Amino acid sequence: MKNSIEWHRAEKVFDLFHLHPVTMNLEQGSIMGLIGENGSGKTTLIKLALNLISLSSGEIKILGLDSVKQEEQIKQKIGFVPDENIFYDMFTPKEINQVTSKLYQCWDEKIYFDFLEKFCIPANKNIKSFSMGMKKKIAIACALSHEAEILILDEPMNGIDPIARQEIRDILQQFVENEYHSVLLSTHITEDLEKIADYITLIEKGNMIFYKNKDEILEKYGIACFSKNDFKEIDKNDYISFRKNTFGYEVFVEDKKTFLRKYDGAVINNASLEDIMVFYHKA
Repeated sequence: MKNSIEWHRAEKVFDLFHLHPVTMNLEQGSIMGLIGENGSGKTTLIKLALNLISLSSGEIKILGLDSVKQEEQIKQKIGFVPDENIFYDMFTPKEINQVTSKLYQCWDEKIYFDFLEKFCIPANKNIKSFSMGMKKKIAIACALSHEAEILILDEPMNGIDPIARQEIRDILQQFVENEYHSVLLSTHITEDLEKIADYITLIEKGNMIFYKNKDEILEKYGIACFSKNDFKEIDKNDYISFRKNTFGYEVFVEDKKTFLRKYDGAVINNASLEDIMVFYHKA
């Protein structure tokens, strides 16, 4: 399987923030979820891939092309949904079609208007009157209407109701049924990633903590529960972080089976992606 995006020690240094070198791949036919707190570096990583900000060092290859030198060619193959509304408020969706059709060589207005109908978006009303969720849906419609091979979405589920979120999850899964397509999805709604992502990348304070297969993550990580006295007996090298609760302590471990072999009889539960993100933040 080829890679849609390759980050090779991609690094960005700002005055007050440092995204440390990132090396990872987004495989064709897959969905990668980016997780981490606000300000961790997720959007910086996306902007670097889109050449919206310049690399401090390293390189990024997209569909085998240099993200900087071949930017114009690359962007014809990327559908991007940013975390904020990018449309002029006085435009209508119909006018957005007229403008966007001039930007993409393979723009398909039938697909675009079909998505508007699917999302129940009126074509002739000003964007200004729409909710955040409706604006997100228009951006998604645009991203899917010009034969993109890669979708990059930054918090696309914000402001969208559960039914619409399910529709979007279905659309993304259908998109990657074509083995040449892929999705990079940054979101705080980790429940969505548990349902559709193939890989998860966790970024914390500018550092890539891991880039792993989602099913392996959910299978291996766990949260063990201990009383105050039992917690004192746990070797600090055997867990990543812990938190205190009403009944004792919750201990976050990277490998449930290995932990249980040493602490036979411990009560241990599966860790969700949200749990993993929170516990790594406490580490």
